[in-house]
Amino acid sequence: MATTADLRVGAVIRYQGELCVVLESVHRTPGNLRAFYQVKMRVIKTGKLKEERFRSGETIEFVRVETNNFQYLYADGDLYMFMDTATYDQIPVAADMVGTSSKFMKEGTEVQIARDEEGNVVTVALPQHVALRVSHTEPGVRGDTATNVLKPATVETGAQISVPLFVNEGDLVRIDTATGAYLDRVKE
Repeated sequence: MATTADLRVGAVIRYQGELCVVLESVHRTPGNLRAFYQVKMRVIKTGKLKEERFRSGETIEFVRVETNNFQYLYADGDLYMFMDTATYDQIPVAADMVGTSSKFMKEGTEVQIARDEEGNVVTVALPQHVALRVSHTEPGVRGDTATNVLKPATVETGAQISVPLFVNEGDLVRIDTATGAYLDRVKE
């Protein structure tokens, strides 16, 4: 067990039975009152934000998390199979743990998986940007050159995104995995 003085951004703690990652920790000493830590954290499982106050010196349960690089292999029902790039061990990960970012994963994608002491998967983090090929989109109309006009497109993983009019089928585009937004066209 550690105390509130050990709180750092990025630390993983167990709070009210849930794993939370610390986003911000500020030590406050108001006038004639006791000092406290104002902590902003995100619940890993649900993604909800929590803001809590901890008394100075209060004990907190820190969770040791180990992050390794894994390669996405394939999906099998509600499980996604990943391979450790260092040891070649394969691990199954539940679909709810991977989340909505799974729609931008294709076979061979490198991800970072964080696991706790017992080996349970805590988080699956995709790269910030991925390059995917457009498998279907309507052709742009000649002369339709208004700025910021978007059209729907389907990428090779089946995800639906919005792309500018000049993007055609077969083009390679870079996508932000957090928002699902089109960033730019990739030159081959």
